[in-house]
Amino acid sequence: MTRSANAFRQLHQGPELLRLANAWDAGSARLIESLGAPAVATTSAGLAWSLGYADGHNMPASAAIAAAQNIVRVLSVPLTVDMENGYSDKPSTVAAYIMLLVDSGVAGINIEDGGDAPSLLARKVEAIKEAVAKAGGDIFVNVRTDVYLRGLAPAGARAQEVLARAETYRAAGADGLFVPGICLPDEIGQVAGAAKLPLNVMDWPGIPAAAELSALGARRFSAGSGIAQALWGAAREMAQGFLQTGNAGPLAQKAMAYGDIQQLFLHPAAK
Repeated sequence: MTRSANAFRQLHQGPELLRLANAWDAGSARLIESLGAPAVATTSAGLAWSLGYADGHNMPASAAIAAAQNIVRVLSVPLTVDMENGYSDKPSTVAAYIMLLVDSGVAGINIEDGGDAPSLLARKVEAIKEAVAKAGGDIFVNVRTDVYLRGLAPAGARAQEVLARAETYRAAGADGLFVPGICLPDEIGQVAGAAKLPLNVMDWPGIPAAAELSALGARRFSAGSGIAQALWGAAREMAQGFLQTGNAGPLAQKAMAYGDIQQLFLHPAAK
């Protein structure tokens, strides 16, 4: 398989919904790839926690970039990296960071507006696209808008606010639109049908099943930080049990065999 940006872009064209089980380090990325995933995405929250930082722009850009470079090293499928807000308010700085990912073989990024003005994110996207084109490269820019997550518009007006922002981001060169928190089928269908960008939604309480999402027009479905959070919960339970009783408990019975894990990382010639 190829891990190019163009190959990743084609995965958004269907016919199947692109499902991304988000990884948080090189090991989890390789595991996900081994299960047949056509591409791998990172979760910024899971990645930050794995490096000892809180989620929410607390991780240095250098740490995020180094982690992405380590992850892409073990993959043969496309990797898309959640870069939060680009780790800077200066578009040229954000573009320089993204070029380091392009040069490392990363196929895509997520970049978010958060609480910032849409115009700022649009300028970042423009700077990224200009820098990448000048270098003769390519990267899939998936723009995340936090209209639903942050309640940036009244409940009945959020889909329209997303579409207004989508037009701004599309004009700036965005390749995809990520709307975490959107769950109602009619709103998903409305945004998917009018955004003129492949719609990415995220696993969330009450969100329709994957088959329905696909029928509504969504093109990409992300697990977000859910898998990483579940494993943190399991690790806490096992470690607590071991510290208290000397027994890691029944969860240990679900452990992946040492040899199976080793096989994920052995050079193909050594298998």
